[in-house]
Amino acid sequence: MNSAFDAQLNKELDALKAAGTYKHLRHLTTPMAPEVHMEEAGDVIVLSSNNYLGLSDQQEVIDAGIEGLKKYGAGTASVRFICGTFDIHRTLEKRIAEFLGTEASLTYVACWNANTGLFATICGEGSGIISDELNHASIIDGVRLASKAKRAVYKHGDMADLEAKLKEMQGLSPVLVVTDGVFSMEGSIAKLPEIVALCKKYNAVSVVDDSHGTGVMGKTGRGTIEHFGLTGQVDIITGTLGKALGGAAGGFVAGSEALIDMLIQRSRPQLFSNALPATVACSSLEAIDYLDKHPQLVDRLRQNIAYFRDGLKRLGFKPLDGPSAIVPIIVGDTAFAISMSDKLLKRGIFVTGFGFPVVPEGTARIRTQLSAKLTKDEMDRALAAFGAVGKEVGLLT
Repeated sequence: MNSAFDAQLNKELDALKAAGTYKHLRHLTTPMAPEVHMEEAGDVIVLSSNNYLGLSDQQEVIDAGIEGLKKYGAGTASVRFICGTFDIHRTLEKRIAEFLGTEASLTYVACWNANTGLFATICGEGSGIISDELNHASIIDGVRLASKAKRAVYKHGDMADLEAKLKEMQGLSPVLVVTDGVFSMEGSIAKLPEIVALCKKYNAVSVVDDSHGTGVMGKTGRGTIEHFGLTGQVDIITGTLGKALGGAAGGFVAGSEALIDMLIQRSRPQLFSNALPATVACSSLEAIDYLDKHPQLVDRLRQNIAYFRDGLKRLGFKPLDGPSAIVPIIVGDTAFAISMSDKLLKRGIFVTGFGFPVVPEGTARIRTQLSAKLTKDEMDRALAAFGAVGKEVGLLT
């Protein structure tokens, strides 16, 4: 062991602890649900999960995963092009494409892999990528890997700035414009109609990561694209199976047959990683089918979002506006946000405080996330805790 290196790491960790920004892992002993048992805090109400539809402990989803494990085993122990791909992956990929209204899709072990495997594959010398400044870290890192492309960042939601960047990249091909559908730290949604129109005007390729929109936005939960009535008009969609659609793991890219074939040929995270575990593929497939059979889940989620948001406002909080299931409260300092989340946990509410570098300095926040499975009683108990802690820390009078 290199003791000097270890000492350097410990010094940096001690600095995080002294600043109040050190992150603690919490340990759950029950399935993810509106209420869980946590080793560190006992029984708590969860307001920090991306389990928007409550499908991670839905019995049909669990049973599908169990049957998948029995049928296919743990995995192929190698990558897809070397030793074969299970037929369940093909079935799931066809289902994702049908669900989103694209020609084809390709699954990855995580949406992080999907985003880092997309841009470098299709953007080489003479191409361009324009990214919203508040896009998810996986998009940022994916764009960085496309090192031969000309890259630019436009101001968040600023269509005039985006158009200026598009003009600067005329003559390059392809030019990609990439945005989150739902911005995970803000709860706001992209201006997709304007973005799609600009992409058509300048012959650019539109890319939307709809990880926090799938299962949440749109009449049937098909995401931000459906919300705006743009199904079939966005060129590339990336997303996750690890949030609303079962919550286990997995990501995907959906688009044209030619795009998916090129990713199969050249996308490094797909070429050099094992496939999504078959049990997860089976449970994710069932989650999509379950959503289609139970569209009332999306309506119930929207009702819960409105109820909880209104409750926070009645208490005196000022959550950021937005139609998604993410309801953030800006509190300012990172250490303050973490301290507030710790106080809420002591009152039985599991919610996370986010600060720098996840969000800009001075904009630390408590990010609440709603689920369709939360009851009115659970939300009322959570609101009561927020009211008490808000007064304790001086945010409410």
